[in-house]
Amino acid sequence: MDAERLTQFATAWQRGDVESLMSFVTDDCVYVTTTGPEPGTAFAGREDVRRGFTDMLATDDGSVVEFATPQVFGDHGLLEWSQQARDGKLLARGCDVFEFEGDRVRRKDAFRKVFG
Repeated sequence: MDAERLTQFATAWQRGDVESLMSFVTDDCVYVTTTGPEPGTAFAGREDVRRGFTDMLATDDGSVVEFATPQVFGDHGLLEWSQQARDGKLLARGCDVFEFEGDRVRRKDAFRKVFG
């Protein structure tokens, strides 16, 4: 995995393109969200991760998520993001920590700080 490919993943996320997102993950992938029971809901395996991506992207509230330039460190990566309301108010900042297997995502673990 390199920063360009991780940027492509982020772009697919912004589009809500679950099929494209699934092309980036391994068969044994794990996705841990920032929501649900502490420390977040975990989805494991392709079909479960597909459901997790679909559920998370279905909660579209009209806010805008912007990503910083991803950082890749061997088989790990970091992608910082911010979420803003339509009026520009900052709702949350966070980061996704990735583990890679070759050019695919093995694990995506999301963390966020919510602004009230």
